[in-house]
Amino acid sequence: MAIKLVTTAAELRAESARLLAEKRGSSQGLVPTMGALHTGHAALARTAVEQNDVVVASIFVNPLQFGEAADLERYPRTLDADMALLDAEGVDLVFAPSVDEVYPGGEPLVRVTSGPLGEKWEGASRPGHFDGALTVVAKLLHYGMPGGPAVDGGAAAYRAYFGQKDAQQLALVKRMVADLSFPVDIVAVPTVRNTEGLALSSRNRFLSEEEREAALVLSRALRLIESRALANEPLELDSAVALVESQPLVKLDYFDVVDPRTLEPLAENCKETPFRGEGLAIIAAKVGPVRLIDNVPLSS
Repeated sequence: MAIKLVTTAAELRAESARLLAEKRGSSQGLVPTMGALHTGHAALARTAVEQNDVVVASIFVNPLQFGEAADLERYPRTLDADMALLDAEGVDLVFAPSVDEVYPGGEPLVRVTSGPLGEKWEGASRPGHFDGALTVVAKLLHYGMPGGPAVDGGAAAYRAYFGQKDAQQLALVKRMVADLSFPVDIVAVPTVRNTEGLALSSRNRFLSEEEREAALVLSRALRLIESRALANEPLELDSAVALVESQPLVKLDYFDVVDPRTLEPLAENCKETPFRGEGLAIIAAKVGPVRLIDNVPLSS
């Protein structure tokens, strides 16, 4: 069955109900995106299709999470290519609403606030970004709820899929869902990288060949910290920071090791004691004009 495009919440709910009944399904998955899809998004879609009877992918460039109008306008819109990628992965529905559909009457006066968890790291560099992101994710999670009952008459299982690469957003979404009692399971999908180790991102298309090569230092530094954690060695973060700063095209914003749930820095990241337990190494930098983020989970 060919993928279907819908542009309103009413159409989405009607098509969701129809597909659940037609497939005699008991579960629905949602893959929220801003479009300009790549292999990393394909992994999200593929995981959702493997785990659910009906899968919806949303494509919406959210104006609330852009600090500058120029950045919003610059964000690539590639709907036809995005539809083809999602169709190839077996997604049933694409929900591509207009700004007026999502925000009727203009920008919302009431928004989800990310709180202290959203004010650090990316939030410190991009004030208000996570408030805008959580507001639209909350709306998309409502839109993407199964439009009908499961085949047995009970409520259909509901899951939403997010990439581990956006670790702070993932932590915030999980916290929002828990704190506000959203009836959805959040599924984290591991970061997808190219053959050289660069984390896939829609922003990568703006890198020159020289900048793309320089950006590889981010994943090399993360792998260095990961290898020390696996060996129960001191993480010696300063040497990994020095590795990044040795690349002249890269301007480091932050590089730290944090608790994966609270995003608070871990004491081990600057001590000489062996690493124990779990953590998350996070990094952000500008490579030429492009801001990139990456991370790697740590365990001993």
